[in-house]
Amino acid sequence: MTLMSALENVHFKGLFGDYEDKKEEDLLKISENKNLLIIQIAQYKNSLTSSENLKIDGLSLKNEALNVSHNSDTRILWNGPNNWLLVSNKKDLLKKIVEKLDKNNFAVTNLSHSRAIIELDGENAKEVLKKGCPYNFNELKKDNCINSTFNGMSVTIDILNNHPHKVRIFTLRSFGESLYHSITDSCLEFGYKSI
Repeated sequence: MTLMSALENVHFKGLFGDYEDKKEEDLLKISENKNLLIIQIAQYKNSLTSSENLKIDGLSLKNEALNVSHNSDTRILWNGPNNWLLVSNKKDLLKKIVEKLDKNNFAVTNLSHSRAIIELDGENAKEVLKKGCPYNFNELKKDNCINSTFNGMSVTIDILNNHPHKVRIFTLRSFGESLYHSITDSCLEFGYKSI
């Protein structure tokens, strides 16, 4: 069995849209991010364990809206009350998470192969998101995250950087191609480089 990325049939490298007479560094960059560990962590309502005291890869499970805890390898996105999305380059972290979070207090679900991830990089990244998402992106800053919709598809958006703007967009794998087309259509007026 061969593993295929969610965007295998639609993500092609090249320059698209209104890219002529623009410097390549001024264009938006679109890439697919794959091979990440994605874990949903949910604390049960009747749990007596304090999530603030728990550390995963040196990071706390902060129960604070829009908050992202991070280090160089791992990001923990607040996904709702007592609910987090952990994204990491460290594939071996799953075993440590399962050992640390007991099954009587937490549900741990591996979502690594059920998500499509698009990274959008460039000064107009937030302008692209405004075209399909009802959220006010002017209020979001680096290390914030939201759950919303983009042209009717549910997404999680992680703000990785402010200058230049860099965002990571997660959606269900089955929405991957549709989201990719929506994002790239929104990028055409600015010109973009698919990498």
